[in-house]
Amino acid sequence: MDNNKVMIVGTGNVGASIAFSIISQRTAVNEIVLTDIIAKDAEGEAMDLRDALAVAPSYVKISSGTYKDAHDCDVVVITAGAAQKPGETRLHLLRKNVNILQGMIEQIMASGFNGIFLVVTNPMDVLTYYTWKFSGLPAEKVIGSGTVLDSARLRQRIANYLNVNPKSVHAYQIGEHGDSEVTLWSLADVGGQKVAESLDSGVRDGISDFVRNEAYGIIEKKGATYYGIATCVVQILNSILNDEMRVLPVSSLDTFSGTCFGFPSVVGREGVVRRLDLKISEKEGLELQKSINVLKNAISEVKI
Repeated sequence: MDNNKVMIVGTGNVGASIAFSIISQRTAVNEIVLTDIIAKDAEGEAMDLRDALAVAPSYVKISSGTYKDAHDCDVVVITAGAAQKPGETRLHLLRKNVNILQGMIEQIMASGFNGIFLVVTNPMDVLTYYTWKFSGLPAEKVIGSGTVLDSARLRQRIANYLNVNPKSVHAYQIGEHGDSEVTLWSLADVGGQKVAESLDSGVRDGISDFVRNEAYGIIEKKGATYYGIATCVVQILNSILNDEMRVLPVSSLDTFSGTCFGFPSVVGREGVVRRLDLKISEKEGLELQKSINVLKNAISEVKI
C-alpha cells in the first residue's frame, strides 16, 4: 500500500500519546486517522494535534474518522478497550476486551483493510492472538507491542547501575507483557561485556522485579501508563514503515506453542520477518515455558 497511513483506534491516553509522539519527531508516517467509540473525542484530539503542525518537526495529515477509513491504511494501531485499574492484572481485563476487539476487527476487515495490525491494548499478547484469529490475516501481519516497553525499562535500569547510556545496553524481557515475563540475563550485554559479570545476582533479581512491577507503581500514582508505551509504539511503526529490519521484542505468533508472546524479532515492511533463534539458558527456558503456559491458559479461558 505504501501510503504510510496509520489509523489509531482509541483516543484515550495511550492513543493520543502515540499520535503526539508521531508528530513530535521525524517519522515515516504521512497520515494519521484517529477513531474512537466517542467520535467527538477523536475529533477533539485531531484538532488539538493539528494545532501543533506549524511548529512540529514533521508535517502529518491528521483527521478523525471511522473504521471504514482503514481500507487504505498501512498499519492499524489498536489501543481501545477497558483500561487497567489499580490492583487489576492485565489478564483480568481479558474477557471484557476480547469482546470489544471482535466487533472492532470485523468492521476494520470489512473496510478492505490488508495492512498490519499493531496491538497495544492489554492483555496485549492474548489480544494479539485473537486479532490474528478474528482478522484472518497472515500471522506475520499481526504484531503486538510485546515486551518492547519492558525491555526499555530493563535497559534504563541496567544503565543506571553501570553508568552508561541505555541505548548502549542490549537486554531483553521476553514472554508475557505482564507478571510472568522473563529477563534474558544470559544474553544481556553492554558493548559486548556481559551484564551478569558486572552485577551480582541480588542486584539482577532486584532489577527484574522492578521492571516486572513498575507499571503497577505508575498506575497507582497517576492512573495509567502512556508516554513510555507511546514512544515504543512509534519505534515499531518506524521499523515497519521504513523497512528498517530492526530487532524488537514484539509479540507475534509462535507456531510451536500456538501463542503470541514477546520475543526478539526482525520487524520490517512485511511485519514480523522472522523471530530470532536465541540460545537462552535452561533456567530462562523453563521460566519462558511458564510464561507461555499463563498465556495458553488465558487464551483457553475465552469462549468465543
